[in-house]
Amino acid sequence: MAISGSKNIQRPIGIFGGTFDPVHFGHLRLALELKQFLGLAEVRLLPCHVPPHREAPIATPEQRLLMLKAALGDQSELTIDERELKRDGFSYMFDTLTSLRRDLGATPLCLIIGSDAFVGLPEWHRWQELIELCHIIVMPRPGWKRIEKSPLNEWMDSRQAISPEALSHSSAGLIIFNEVTQLDISATKIRDLLK
Repeated sequence: MAISGSKNIQRPIGIFGGTFDPVHFGHLRLALELKQFLGLAEVRLLPCHVPPHREAPIATPEQRLLMLKAALGDQSELTIDERELKRDGFSYMFDTLTSLRRDLGATPLCLIIGSDAFVGLPEWHRWQELIELCHIIVMPRPGWKRIEKSPLNEWMDSRQAISPEALSHSSAGLIIFNEVTQLDISATKIRDLLK
C-alpha cells in the first residue's frame, strides 16, 4: 500500500540511478528536463556501487563519484546521493528507496528509469514493492513497445497516470511514461572511443 500524502502538497524528489561510467551530457540533460517538466524539487543522481543486473563498472566508485562532482560543478538543480556507494554488496533499489523513505518521510519520491530497465523490472529485487515506496517515471526509448504477456502489464495498468501534477498528491504509487529529448550519446560509446 502506498504511503498516503497529507493535504499539504509537496514537490517530489527525483531519484536517477546509474553506474555513470562515465557520466555524460545525456544523463544531465534528461535529469534537468524531467526536473522542469515534472516540477521536481530536485533530482538526486544515485551512483550504483555494485549493479546486480549488469557487469561491474570499469571505473572505481571513487572515480565515478569524482566524475559526477566535476560534471555537476556548483549548480544546485542536481545533487549526488552517495548512499549506494557507501553500502557493501549489491545496490538493490528496494533497499535504497527504503533508506530514502526513512530519511524523507512522506515526501513524494520519483524513481527515474528508461524503458529498457522498466521491461526488466520483474528481475529486480522485490520489484512489486517498489511502487509502495515511490512513483516510477519511465522514459520510453525510440521503438519501445509494450511487451504482451508480461507480468508488468496488470501491475502497470492499475497505476498509470498521465498528469505530472498527480505526483505531488501522494508519496508513491503511480507510473508515468514521459518522453524526453533523445541524444545520440551513451556511456558505452564514450568508453569505446577511449579504447
